[in-house]
Amino acid sequence: MKPAIEYGRAEKLALWGGVECTLNRVGERYFDQVERNGHERRPGDIERFAALGIKAIRYPVLWERVALDGIGAADWGWPDRQLPALREARIEVIAGLVHHGSGPRHSSLLEPTFATGLAEYAGAVAARYPWLEYYTPVNEPLTTARFCGLYGWWYPHGANDAQFVRALLNQCRAVVLSMRAIRLVNPRAKLVQPDDLGKTCGTEPMAALATFYNERRWLAWDLLCGMVDPDHALWRYLIHSGIDASELDWFRVNRCPPDIIGVNYYVTSERWVDHRTERYPPHLAGLVDGQACVDIETVRVRATPIAGIGPLLEEAWERYRLPLAVTEAHIDAHREDQLRWLLEIWRAGEEVRAKGVDLRAITSWSLLGSFDWNSLVTRSEGYYESGAFDVRFAVPRPTALAPLLRQLGSGRTPDHPVLAGDGWWRRGSRLLAGLAGAEIAGHIHAAGAPILISGASGTLGRAFARICAQRNLSHRLLSRRDMDIADPVSVAAAIARYRPWAIVNASGYVRIDDAEHNVQRCFRENAHGPAMLACACAREGVHLTTFSSDLVFDGRRGAPYVETDAMAPINMYGRSKARGESAVLEACPKALVVRTSAFFGPWDQHNFVVRALGTLEAGRPFYAADDVTVSPTYVPDLVNTCLDLIIDGERGVWHLTNGDPLTWAGLAARAAARAGVDSSRLEPRPAADCRYIAARPRYSALVSNRAILLPTLDSALGRFLQEREPAPPTPVTSAFWSGTARPAAH
Repeated sequence: MKPAIEYGRAEKLALWGGVECTLNRVGERYFDQVERNGHERRPGDIERFAALGIKAIRYPVLWERVALDGIGAADWGWPDRQLPALREARIEVIAGLVHHGSGPRHSSLLEPTFATGLAEYAGAVAARYPWLEYYTPVNEPLTTARFCGLYGWWYPHGANDAQFVRALLNQCRAVVLSMRAIRLVNPRAKLVQPDDLGKTCGTEPMAALATFYNERRWLAWDLLCGMVDPDHALWRYLIHSGIDASELDWFRVNRCPPDIIGVNYYVTSERWVDHRTERYPPHLAGLVDGQACVDIETVRVRATPIAGIGPLLEEAWERYRLPLAVTEAHIDAHREDQLRWLLEIWRAGEEVRAKGVDLRAITSWSLLGSFDWNSLVTRSEGYYESGAFDVRFAVPRPTALAPLLRQLGSGRTPDHPVLAGDGWWRRGSRLLAGLAGAEIAGHIHAAGAPILISGASGTLGRAFARICAQRNLSHRLLSRRDMDIADPVSVAAAIARYRPWAIVNASGYVRIDDAEHNVQRCFRENAHGPAMLACACAREGVHLTTFSSDLVFDGRRGAPYVETDAMAPINMYGRSKARGESAVLEACPKALVVRTSAFFGPWDQHNFVVRALGTLEAGRPFYAADDVTVSPTYVPDLVNTCLDLIIDGERGVWHLTNGDPLTWAGLAARAAARAGVDSSRLEPRPAADCRYIAARPRYSALVSNRAILLPTLDSALGRFLQEREPAPPTPVTSAFWSGTARPAAH
């Protein structure tokens, strides 16, 4: 049997995985990703990893988790369980000992005890698990030194060059001493040393700064390889930053070159520095050595898309001639762009291997996702980026990344339809508005098989088409003339013409009171039509998504309804939706049925929140029901989440809302407060004042027992206020909204 990590140049590119395991410190608080993602307490994850076909895994055996209060008080229970299980699963472990951390409470990256303390811990790990062969004593020492010693974001919150350099040298010294201690136990132990690798470009006045950044990016690897001597480009900088020449000479005497250089690459890795601060939003400007400038992602400003990771891998190979691996490949994006990013990096890896670069593997980072990296883990706000698995479920749910990884690892050709489109980093819409090159930011029609969307005249159908265009997903928005969902001949013709891989049924009969008298038409649109679509999709192997309503419930429960609650509609509209759900899932068990309620969004002028704010802003009274409880749903959040679930191939009934059950009057008050609008003329009223024909449930709020996927209502309202389109003049008469009317096409 071949080793999981081949010592010589491998025959083919290997697939590795990684668990996001950052354990950083901000002030006196530790942010522990392994705790946040649930891996520390959840059985079954290792079997899930093995099923992906990964050969090796970057895995935490973290100093702070095992020995936070010193080796004498170490708790080895968790690694004692996990590491043998990984070995049994035949997954090679690359043991990470510090991951963006600063060591136990008594330590700091600015203290010499960090290096000796980590070496002591590394020796203890090797003695306890002598069969471990691959180690990363310190993840990303250069990046961590910047965050801890230069920018002041993480403990010990240094904010100058002297502290940055000290933090970097202490970490690199810790790597050398740790590998020495490990090799006393296991002489065959190998060092896998990752760090972020990008490149900085900029305007001519910033050329010197860009050159400095491009030299600095190599510094951790240069130190470990013993390459920092008086002729090194940064020798004077290091000496000027307070480092004695003897400390630098120590690294030349005690060389510890990586056995594998790990390249971590993100869309943010390539930077642009620009002296023309007036061209950018004010919050992006800063000072570097007294020079005002903007440091921003290159992808946001240059008309020519970035070349990607390939040239950077070639640079690293030419500089060191050591084996390489991409040790982090991940992007915070919608699902299709997560797939596109990983595949682009994989293909770039194959291309550089064909040129002679010894690239061993590509690592799918964040198999379990990550938390709060949008704030660089300086705040705990619950912002989650999923990976191959989504851990917002009782049992982690595989995303579309999981089958892609299995295809890549086994040498099969990836075949998901969304891979035909370019990722956002290659589209004109990536550019900041107003910058040179923004003229190319028009819509690029996505390639590949489309998603068919019914309901061209409705709020939901138009929202799906709009967001598919933004996400570069091939789609066709169809009117009833294009495809009558209740006519099997029309449905078959549309499928034959467009050859879709998925259909979104965003059409339907929405007049709740009229449904009591127009029963036949209501059931045709809401029950018979979806059933016809389901039969056709099951026959053709096309994924189907259709929408239902909170009105399939009678409201007697008095608490939010979950997916498994029995339906008990009390009006014809609700009965038609309930009938449609049952018919769809019977005909097409792989269909996705989404229940939602109380739409509001930025692109139509007829939803409850728009009407409420418009009326109150005009100083007129607004009446809203205070005895009907619902779950408001922000349309862009609903559509984006549905598209991710569709790409993942999800099925069954899902409840998707922005949570926070509240009355219609409560929603109007919440929106007014968030908008800073005077709500003194909001007048709560009983729903009976509406004189409805159809009965309404008094409590139809929805919650999911599968997972909470949409952001909070407060987050949704904040984005709604930023994105809403100007409203036309409101009528002079005051408005009465009970809120139980439904927007068009739902």
